[in-house]
Amino acid sequence: MRIFLQQPVNGTDPTGYLQLTLQPDLFGGWELLRESGQVGRHAKLHRQFFAEQAEAEAAFEKARDTELKRGYQITYTSGVPPR
Repeated sequence: MRIFLQQPVNGTDPTGYLQLTLQPDLFGGWELLRESGQVGRHAKLHRQFFAEQAEAEAAFEKARDTELKRGYQITYTSGVPPR
């Protein structure tokens, strides 16, 4: 699953973005990747590992919902069930 969120354009500041990716790892667990930054600048990447898929999906949905409350808007989704 993958979702890409962006902050609304605000004057001349570069647009902020957040990409959440949920993928299986090589050992049967799950990995949540959070890439964030500003368009055209360096990005930060945080990884979080989970043993169970349900746990990982709950963390993915919580991260998405938190950013939506902060004003981010969804611009792209892949393999994400509707809210």
